[in-house]
Amino acid sequence: MSVSPDRTPRVVSIQNPVLRGFNPDPSFLRVGDDYYLATSTFEYHPAVRLHHSTDLVHWETIGHALDDGFDLKGIPDSGGVWAPSLSHADGVFWLAYSVVRSTDGDDKDIDNYLVTATDIGGPWSAPVHLGSRGFDFSFFHDPDGSHWIVGVQWDQRPEHPSFSGLVIEQYLPEERRCAGEARVIYSEDSLVEGPNLYVVDGWYRLLIAAGGTGWNHGITSARSRSLFGPYERDPRPAVLTTRDAPGEPLQKAGHGELVQTPAGGWLLAHLASRPTMHLGERYSTLGRETCLQAVRFDEDGWLRLRDGGHHPQTVVAIEAVGPDASRAAGSPVHRGFADEFDQPELDRRRWSTLRSAVPGDVADLRARTGWLRLRGGHSPSSVFDQSMLVTRIEEHESTVEIVLDAAPTSPREAAGLIAWYDRSGWIWLQLTFDAEHGRHLRVVQRDGTRTTRSEPVAVPAGPLRLRAELSGPELRFAVAGTASEWSAVPGVWPAWTLSDDHGDRLRFTGLFFGVRADDLDGRGWAADFDRFEIGFVDSRSASSS
Repeated sequence: MSVSPDRTPRVVSIQNPVLRGFNPDPSFLRVGDDYYLATSTFEYHPAVRLHHSTDLVHWETIGHALDDGFDLKGIPDSGGVWAPSLSHADGVFWLAYSVVRSTDGDDKDIDNYLVTATDIGGPWSAPVHLGSRGFDFSFFHDPDGSHWIVGVQWDQRPEHPSFSGLVIEQYLPEERRCAGEARVIYSEDSLVEGPNLYVVDGWYRLLIAAGGTGWNHGITSARSRSLFGPYERDPRPAVLTTRDAPGEPLQKAGHGELVQTPAGGWLLAHLASRPTMHLGERYSTLGRETCLQAVRFDEDGWLRLRDGGHHPQTVVAIEAVGPDASRAAGSPVHRGFADEFDQPELDRRRWSTLRSAVPGDVADLRARTGWLRLRGGHSPSSVFDQSMLVTRIEEHESTVEIVLDAAPTSPREAAGLIAWYDRSGWIWLQLTFDAEHGRHLRVVQRDGTRTTRSEPVAVPAGPLRLRAELSGPELRFAVAGTASEWSAVPGVWPAWTLSDDHGDRLRFTGLFFGVRADDLDGRGWAADFDRFEIGFVDSRSASSS
């Protein structure tokens, strides 16, 4: 990455979240003038999203660490790649990550890995297995030159606490293996996870995620003069949390990492959610997003938010070097992108698929110039071969439009525009066929184990334009021919069900929109899509919370 030519210190405004939409579990790193954030991807492919900035205000998604050949087929919803940890030592980028393969009852089958690269853009090495004792593994590179992994130890025994402490184990890079002996260095009666270890002012400092990933989430810390403890808990309940403030705009604040700036200040990256309201209840349809806060160490040596309190701010002023990157807050910001499907490959910084890459003969950009030909795959319940491309939704006010050209001849053939959370939560405007109605549209919804279908909507012959409009907790659809006006599809659909907070299952991802095609007979049926366009509107507060 390039070094900023302008070293003039300036005060800039960070406007949170800096990574909007589903970008949880941020791992924060500075190398010279370059800042990096790695975020969790769970069951989505490519895995471990990588972001870059030089001014801390503008962030670019530069790719993924786990892409070609990476396969998560068969893993459950909200399983897959959890909590990546990005660090830099000995001139090399280190990336630790967990793959959660099953989450049934008291059991969690988890494998932890390390990959390395001399450049953030790769290529990344073959993975080194770090064991399966738990998750949220991070690397601590001790100033003495040794390397350690810190993580959560999982106990599957039903009569024992599942979160059985934070453990540390030495990693031997020359032998590409762990030492094999882990020591518990910290535990509490309450749930603690997401540990990161630092040395600051002669103290070994643990930064800890506490209280779970929901409304009770927070960050606390502990310190010791020795690597192995004992660790003294911060006397305050939390460094950062909104568990006591349900009206704050950034909820679920927790799971953080620290970075020191060239000027000597400290920044904390953390996750948070911006809920939408439905009947007085909060629903985090956008998933968990990444925010930055200014922090300091107080006169007693404990980590605190720089400006006091323990609630995250939506606007944070910091001193930075480089060009003046501040953007005026308080006015609506229009963002989005359009894909004309006229490039030889899909932009995988934007597009995600479920569990593995969609082969080129399934998502075909060459069969019809300027179109995506998507060959139908498994049903939305599959953990193997769905034919679907999705992109993150970044704001509660969003609009998506697509052109669809397809000729289904069976109820087992369908294609269209989908709002997707997971296999048990989606709303699909699909073009399909049956003997009674011929080619027609329906809205099909999955909520838990229940699937419902709307009444059929007649459509003209030829290509169709489809539109989805998200407005907070509500979703509406519209349809038009290529030369006709938009016509509303009857019904208002519950987008609030597409969130972490709906139902009694643990869910950790966020809302996506995309295109899909089903061919349940497996005869090679396909649908063609042209110009996927998505627009977001957000209004960012001009004052900190």
